[in-house]
Amino acid sequence: MDAQIALLLAQDGLVNGAIYALMAIALVLVFSVTRVIFIPQGEFVAFGALSMAMLHAGRTPATLWLLLALAAITLVVEAWRWKKGAAVDWGSALVWCVVLPTLAAGLVLLVKPTSLAPQALTTVLLITPLGPLLYRLAFRPLADATVLTLLIVSVALHGVLVGLGLLFFGAEGSRTPPFLDTRLKLGDLQISGQSLVVVGVTAVLVVLMFWFFGRSMVGKALRATAMNRVGARLMGIPTELSGDVSFALAALIGAVSGLLIAPLTTVYYDTGFLIGLKGFVAAIIGGLASYPLALVGALLVGQLEAYSSFWASAFKEVLVFTLIIPVLWWRSLSSKHVEDES
Repeated sequence: MDAQIALLLAQDGLVNGAIYALMAIALVLVFSVTRVIFIPQGEFVAFGALSMAMLHAGRTPATLWLLLALAAITLVVEAWRWKKGAAVDWGSALVWCVVLPTLAAGLVLLVKPTSLAPQALTTVLLITPLGPLLYRLAFRPLADATVLTLLIVSVALHGVLVGLGLLFFGAEGSRTPPFLDTRLKLGDLQISGQSLVVVGVTAVLVVLMFWFFGRSMVGKALRATAMNRVGARLMGIPTELSGDVSFALAALIGAVSGLLIAPLTTVYYDTGFLIGLKGFVAAIIGGLASYPLALVGALLVGQLEAYSSFWASAFKEVLVFTLIIPVLWWRSLSSKHVEDES
């Protein structure tokens, strides 16, 4: 291996690590707030990329019908809960079930965007509401269940979404045009414009997330819920709405990740699962609690994947996922067992 190949591999590792960093942030966010290990996070990536490809081809994304169906079912469930005497926050319910789906449907069916930027915005509006809708239907009724029960539901939901992805998009893969179709040459190293977009957008999102959790009132409420759900509820923080917001942010991050990788590689209906798993490895390095450590873990995963693809391409996935074993072993020695919150 010469210096040029090493730099090319480092560049690939940085780009891949940026995507895994977004996945890790989303997984840590959802777990810390709701205790859900969200296995289907990668499906938001695949749905975002393939929806963008369908919009670019002049077709109506099938995710629109999924969004409208989930919105209608959620409205029925909320009305049934209200009839049974449960407290229902109709403001947030109308935002997730009516306002955003209607806006997305209007953009897809009436405006029919033809350029990349409006198509990307439409894709984000299609995918983001899926997060809180899935949370309200699948996880909120089990908010007090054990982590294992929530994990089982998460795995089942992953299977359902992968099946729907095959139904909606077929077995063929898709790609989209790059957002920046230029090349920057640094010596013997050529850097694609889309790679710069991936790293730049990831950096902006990471900075915005740290500002959101450190400065905004909603972010502080999410941090309080993550630290002590019962205490946050006693202090007047609506923990159910915190779950909505965390899943919405996870879906938003997944949609943006799909938009970023679609020009770099062919995306299939099940591509997101592997991306989500590598993000999970990075999140485990951060203990599913630390955002900075999760970011470091994501960069480590990206570099390990890039260099192992050169030295042992047949075993690169094995090497990446084997990384989780020493991390879990070390954490098992350094962490105390904590019982689930009652």
